[in-house]
Amino acid sequence: MAATGVNRLTRSIRFIRLILHIASGLLQSFALPYISTARQNRMACNWAQKFLRILKVKLCPGGVLPVCGRQGVVFVANHISWLDIMVILAVYPVHFVAKAEIGTWPILGQLCRNAGTLFIEREKRGDTLRINQQISSILKDGRSVVIFPEGTTGDGDVLQHFHASLLQSAVTAETLLYPVAIRYRNRDGSRNSSVAYVSVTILQSLMQILAEPEIQVELIFREPIPGAGRNRRELARLAEKAIAQTLSLNVVRTVPETLSDLPAERM
Repeated sequence: MAATGVNRLTRSIRFIRLILHIASGLLQSFALPYISTARQNRMACNWAQKFLRILKVKLCPGGVLPVCGRQGVVFVANHISWLDIMVILAVYPVHFVAKAEIGTWPILGQLCRNAGTLFIEREKRGDTLRINQQISSILKDGRSVVIFPEGTTGDGDVLQHFHASLLQSAVTAETLLYPVAIRYRNRDGSRNSSVAYVSVTILQSLMQILAEPEIQVELIFREPIPGAGRNRRELARLAEKAIAQTLSLNVVRTVPETLSDLPAERM
């Protein structure tokens, strides 16, 4: 980890500003059902952008995003930190699929619920069907969803095997799937390891991020993959390959790859 150079007073000021910003977001979220979708989208993106500014996170987006509101799409991204949510939301209004634990977090959990986050209980095998149905409904309404198919956060050194179960919604809706590569760096270009949400509590993770003088994050949108005519395993492997190549990472598989998992050749 790079030397921080951030004193205790600066960290305290950042922390207070962040708490006030989260509280403001919570109050705003109660008004979301009563305002237009376009205004909801602007509010969400503006709020996430300020969240990143408070934490001194410099966002460097790349690639081409879909036109907002024209068609609901599915984004799939590698997962390093809870901060990934803010990074994506800062550039595109989306709903997220998150583990149920996040819904129990003080203040932030309630904010996520009000903003329409879908919470999945991964230990319950049957919960996947419920979430896929909810994602399909969101897509039909012209809204978009982000899925982290690794199912957990990692340190950014490797890419974990992409699970295909939640990608069924992209097949059913015959929509586009956009792979999104996320990479955190220090000012000198080296990988920033303080952001990784691994083996720490949410408070410990936040304290590590607050101590950083600046965090640079690359958010790279790859070419979309049509869901029509594919199966969910094909989509998982194609998205996994696109992100692994973009970040120059090896993929760690939890299960052996079979021929049925491999994408069919397209002319």
